[in-house]
Amino acid sequence: MLLCFAVKKCAVSPTGDKLYITHDKLVTLARDGSVLATFTDPALIQPHDVHVTPAGQVLVCGFLSHTIIQVDDEGRKKLAILATKEDGVVYPLSVCYNRHTASILVALYFNSNILVFKVQ
Repeated sequence: MLLCFAVKKCAVSPTGDKLYITHDKLVTLARDGSVLATFTDPALIQPHDVHVTPAGQVLVCGFLSHTIIQVDDEGRKKLAILATKEDGVVYPLSVCYNRHTASILVALYFNSNILVFKVQ
């Protein structure tokens, strides 16, 4: 059972059929609230924020792993590690994709700067 006060962030798929929730893991729910998938990975320690792009790409930031990862739209497997501590990602709190600039924006906990990563 997923308790509502344990949810950190959530995002909805472009088609509205899936809800992605960060908790101590990434949880994917169907529209009716049933659990479709749970995702954990060593590259995603203490997931904080989740964002779904207009194309349906799922981006998640790992607060303690200092990572931004992409997960498949089913919420079952990691597709890529997009940014790490070596890229300046330290305690990421928020991730967002800007389709107008083709950039991933990352806000950090101990830093007032916003990191911008151009997407190819």
